[in-house]
Amino acid sequence: MRFPCTFPVSRSCKFQLLLTGGAEAKLLAASLLLASSFNVPPSAEFVARPVGVCSMLRLPVRALAEGLDAAFVGVPLDTGTSNRPGARFGPRQIRAESAMVRRYNTSTGAAPFDSLLVADIGDVNVNLYNLPASCRLIREAYQKIVASGCVPLTLGGDHTITYPILQAVAEKHGPVGLVHVDAHTDTGDRALGEKIYHGTPFRRCVDEGLLDCSRVAQIGIRGSSYAPDPYKYCRDQGFRVVLAEDCWLKSLVPLMAEVRQQMGDKPVYISFDIDGLDPAYAPGTGTPEIAGLTPAQALEIIRGCKGLNIVGCDLVEVAPMYDVSGNTALLGANLLFEMLCVLPRVKTM
Repeated sequence: MRFPCTFPVSRSCKFQLLLTGGAEAKLLAASLLLASSFNVPPSAEFVARPVGVCSMLRLPVRALAEGLDAAFVGVPLDTGTSNRPGARFGPRQIRAESAMVRRYNTSTGAAPFDSLLVADIGDVNVNLYNLPASCRLIREAYQKIVASGCVPLTLGGDHTITYPILQAVAEKHGPVGLVHVDAHTDTGDRALGEKIYHGTPFRRCVDEGLLDCSRVAQIGIRGSSYAPDPYKYCRDQGFRVVLAEDCWLKSLVPLMAEVRQQMGDKPVYISFDIDGLDPAYAPGTGTPEIAGLTPAQALEIIRGCKGLNIVGCDLVEVAPMYDVSGNTALLGANLLFEMLCVLPRVKTM
């Protein structure tokens, strides 16, 4: 079957198919027009996965967030990395692997594209040579996104980016709760004299009052340290720190019931560092730590956020060059889809 249009399938193109296409094309166009007024990932039954612009979930690309309920945003920055670079290429590879993600979440029944108007609004144009300037550019971009009422779902990039994003989010919502999945707490104060890098974002957020510290949960924390009590700062602030060892060989559903109680009904931000997962599953990252979470536990964490007042999410630290299989980026794409599925107002089938 030949389609007289290019990917993605716009509303005008659907009408063109309806008017000029063959029987199969007309049937497809009619079903697309009637099914939803929202953007929908195209089915691989009709649009081949390699076809078209490489966007998140093969959704339409928009220049602005205005009018959208949620938007995927890339922040291709890795100037704040302390070990292996490469997360600047994360957004591009996550988008490529997201072609495998389909419209419905058959495990949870979530139907985000029947509920929300979602698009890919491209990347923030960061300054790879100036980290403070990049933070300013990110903050300014997200101020516009959140002011429009759109919930950002971010493709990182290293974890530095969460700091300026939360500056913008807290400007609108006030101090937010945080569900933070990571191998590291990212609450260092400085390194080599610098106070901004991917090991300090949540220290800076505390300094600026961006977090409601009684509503912060850090899950999957592990690894060796430079101090005998590396989690003292976090616990002194009131954070809940859940070590990876406390997650081994068990379901995290009971934990997430407690986290939901901790978060309450106030605004919550989800920040997921892919190195929270064990490197056997996600080797494509800059600072891997052994004995981490499993993909199934990652799903339990994100699905356990259903019902929370989520105002933003990110998936960071995917560095594709360290995983030629693409599996790390594929995991990242699926976890971002799962985050979309637990946003407020998402219907179930």
